[in-house]
Amino acid sequence: MSTTQQSNSPFSFSRQTLQGLAAQVLDLAKAGGATAAEAEVSEGSGLSISVRHGEIETIEHNRDKGIGISIYLGQRRGHASTSDFSPDALARTVEKALSIARFTAEDTCAGLAEPNLLAQVDAVDALIPKLDLYHPWQISVEEAAELARECEAKALNVDPRITNSEGGSLSSQVSQFIYANSLGFSGGYPSSRQSLSCAVIAEDVANPGDAMQRDYWYTTARAASDLDSAASVGQRAGERTVRRLNGRRLSTRQCPVLFEAPIATGLIASFVSAISGGHLYRKSSFLLDSLGSQVFPEFLQIQERPFIPRGLSTSPFDSEGVALHDRDVVKDGVVQGYFLGTYSARKLGMHSTGNAGGNHNLIVPSTGEDFAALLRKMGNGLLVTELLGHGLNMVTGDYSRGAAGFWVENGVITYPVEEITIASNLRDMFKGIVAIGSDVETRGSRRVGSILIDQMTIAGE
Repeated sequence: MSTTQQSNSPFSFSRQTLQGLAAQVLDLAKAGGATAAEAEVSEGSGLSISVRHGEIETIEHNRDKGIGISIYLGQRRGHASTSDFSPDALARTVEKALSIARFTAEDTCAGLAEPNLLAQVDAVDALIPKLDLYHPWQISVEEAAELARECEAKALNVDPRITNSEGGSLSSQVSQFIYANSLGFSGGYPSSRQSLSCAVIAEDVANPGDAMQRDYWYTTARAASDLDSAASVGQRAGERTVRRLNGRRLSTRQCPVLFEAPIATGLIASFVSAISGGHLYRKSSFLLDSLGSQVFPEFLQIQERPFIPRGLSTSPFDSEGVALHDRDVVKDGVVQGYFLGTYSARKLGMHSTGNAGGNHNLIVPSTGEDFAALLRKMGNGLLVTELLGHGLNMVTGDYSRGAAGFWVENGVITYPVEEITIASNLRDMFKGIVAIGSDVETRGSRRVGSILIDQMTIAGE
């Protein structure tokens, strides 16, 4: 069996080698008395570069690998990992996991996923090419630096009030893995992720008392060809920074709030967290027993679509080998399903939903309005473009966050706002959603446009 790939591959090991290593540790676990075991073998490599004022600040080449194994002795679990793939190191790692399992208390919910929920290996192998997740970028250090310079230069040239830079950065990463368990599942695939970003600082010298402002923009994708241009990223970063100058505070009031799309994804993330297994079985969520409950307005849908080609959270199976499926998490505002891995599902007396490791491409369809239409629909209110702090109580749903953004009058952005706090309860915020924009954020695992909420409390002067 070959241990290395051809010289033009970014990987040091072939897929067959990774499968062989996984099989090897599973055999060692069985020989050591394990009743069940699972292993993940992975490697990754990449280039990251940053420039500031046109000069290279950092160049990083990374290459790493690792193998982790979980061993079960009945319903006692032990886990160990190593970055050494030598036979002796693998044997020692398996023995460590066995030793941990021997001294661990039994847990009736511990164990591998149910065999009938596992993805079929042949189906996975057929699906992976269609998912189109692997696009290595053969970019040199010089080319990467030039793109980062172009991005930063464009941002600095947007406005003379932009006086400093935190730099432009480019990252290109590839990885591959194999997950295997003693039930006979063995599957994995390579993937890639590329990104380009820029952050700059602006200062209004005509108003010496005004604070400096910082903002940024970035683009990320599986394939370099799907990235926004360096110039457009820099332009957006510069424009977002300058528009924050001469910010004001608001008096305390209640008003509609429009969460800009990149911020709106956080509202969906809070919902996901509230109906995820860990919070549910620990009874630490404000959405306990919410299956079948009306949590959102009737027009709102949340769909999980794991198989979107080139999606940033696309996958044929979860981190436990459980097969994924398209599903409606919320339909007509009603919760249809939770986010569960095997352990949390057993704790709740349910079955895994294939969400060990997180959600997969959540889509919140727009109600049809573009961003300008959302501003008009809001009339007078607050546009939030940045949140500060972590003021969310998952048990009660109480929500209080520092915020910055813009005050909107008659559907038109009038001036920047800073040093305020927005507050409400997530139950009221979810039910108070008025509209969802067509300006969909696609740079993560949750795809949603800007979200307009009917009313929140603004704490200011």
